[in-house]
Amino acid sequence: MIPWLPAEPRFPPLSAALADPNGLLAAGGDLSPRRLLAAYTQGIFPWYAPGEPILWWSPDPRMVLFPEEIAISRSLAKTLRNKDYEVRLDTAFADVVAGCAGTPREGQAGTWISAEMQAAYLRLHELGFAHSVETWIDGELAGGLYGVAIGRVFYGESMFTRRRDASKIALAHLGAQLRRLGFGIIDCQMETDHLASLGARPIPRREFRELLDRYVGVDLAPARWPRDGVRNAYRSG
Repeated sequence: MIPWLPAEPRFPPLSAALADPNGLLAAGGDLSPRRLLAAYTQGIFPWYAPGEPILWWSPDPRMVLFPEEIAISRSLAKTLRNKDYEVRLDTAFADVVAGCAGTPREGQAGTWISAEMQAAYLRLHELGFAHSVETWIDGELAGGLYGVAIGRVFYGESMFTRRRDASKIALAHLGAQLRRLGFGIIDCQMETDHLASLGARPIPRREFRELLDRYVGVDLAPARWPRDGVRNAYRSG
């Protein structure tokens, strides 16, 4: 059994999370900014299907990506240097979230990014905590990603692509942005082969929590990123 959350944004200790399903910690509560920020700073995130109660998770191990370890293949490196694209920050946040919600996922009948979730992250974006990295090709949004930035941790939520490598371009430029700002880790939440191919790796939850203690407490104020901060960072001239 898992506890039902009280009205105040308090969570059980991570050690109380179930082993099966891996990381399920609690249910209930809401998606208010206060609760979401409290969850993320403790290594907890919401993930549930529409029609279900809100479920809160902290899996062990935890999939993380260190900004300096993002895997750039030869073909992607060539694309980064030569492709006629533009990378923007926070210019189409709602469109990126909608793009992620509308992208079919292998093994999933629908999306967990419900209208309620989209509204919650849009509110975090308006407060300066949630950000999008967008790849634009031929004047159209070709792909991108979004997540939450607290202190020097970026909590990746989802990514999508409509053109080949568009989401990988966004990730590569996110890494450049985070390295420039001194971020320590990108939280990828659950382990997948796709994330592993991009350089992510699982670490014990205890180690992940120690990294949060190190990087989250640096600055809890929202980080408003410059919209052109990583534009074409891999291209010379």
